Amino acid sequence: MASLRARARALSNLPFRGPQLQLTVWRFLDGNRAHEKQSAALLAGLRECVGEVTCCEIPAPGSLAALRPAFAESLRDLPAPDLLFGAGRRSHWPVLLAKRWFGGTSVAINRPTLPIRCFDYAIAPEHDRPAALENVILSQGALTEPLPRGQMQPGTGLLLLGGPSKHFRWDAGLVQRQLAELLSAPVDWLVSDSRRTPAGALDPVAASGARVQSWRDCPPDWLPQQLARVEQVWVTGDSISMVFEALQSEARVGVLQLPSRRRVNKVRGAMQRLVDQELVSDRIADARRPWKRGREPLNQYYHCARALLRRCGWPDGGTFDARV
Repeated sequence: MASLRARARALSNLPFRGPQLQLTVWRFLDGNRAHEKQSAALLAGLRECVGEVTCCEIPAPGSLAALRPAFAESLRDLPAPDLLFGAGRRSHWPVLLAKRWFGGTSVAINRPTLPIRCFDYAIAPEHDRPAALENVILSQGALTEPLPRGQMQPGTGLLLLGGPSKHFRWDAGLVQRQLAELLSAPVDWLVSDSRRTPAGALDPVAASGARVQSWRDCPPDWLPQQLARVEQVWVTGDSISMVFEALQSEARVGVLQLPSRRRVNKVRGAMQRLVDQELVSDRIADARRPWKRGREPLNQYYHCARALLRRCGWPDGGTFDARV
């Protein structure tokens, strides 16, 4: 952290204040697509905030493998890091060990399994209720990458089905009733499932004539392309990460209700907050109403990157940005 702050202090004395900082990032990859999308989002935010970011992508070994000399030796020829980060518990020990050996500022994305104080900073969703420590940066949901703008096609919709989770039960009858009401709306629907979707859940959808896309046949860039294209997105209530990804788009975002497994449910609480903020709809009838397109993307990837740089002592950029 010291090297980044020293460079930031030096730049703050210059007469021109703009995105001049050059950063070297070590991004640790654990092989989980969802985790890697979040670290890619933070990287995208850093690149929007500063002049130049060099990123070294490092496969994260297991905890024991990270302790072996071969891991440290594999990093020795890389440029010295300013920031080291990763998402997922497999990345935690490699990030901490690499910081100890080579310096830099360590960042955990999401609430880490190790104590938060082990890291210089942690960027954690507020619904995960991390400890109120000075090194915690709260995000509203998981970090998601920016989406292309201006590609929305009127009259199109995307339905994303999750499945049973530790927070919600899957009520097939309730889901099918909500789907039937949505599919009766005059919208060109595309429906997709996930790994957790119960077998047969898409059968009534296919019988309705709506287009169906199995998750098994989706290429890695399929979802971002669809989110940028459609006018509305409806997601089952178990998939809060998918809801936040949809909120990065220009589309109307709605949620299909599922029964909670417990009276106290942090995911349901986070979803209700989005409904109360009128960022998300829980009224199926809204699918028939015109979409005014007045909602801006959440841009948490950018806000958290900017907050991280501020915490590290980087002087604020000199140009106005409406996202701030």
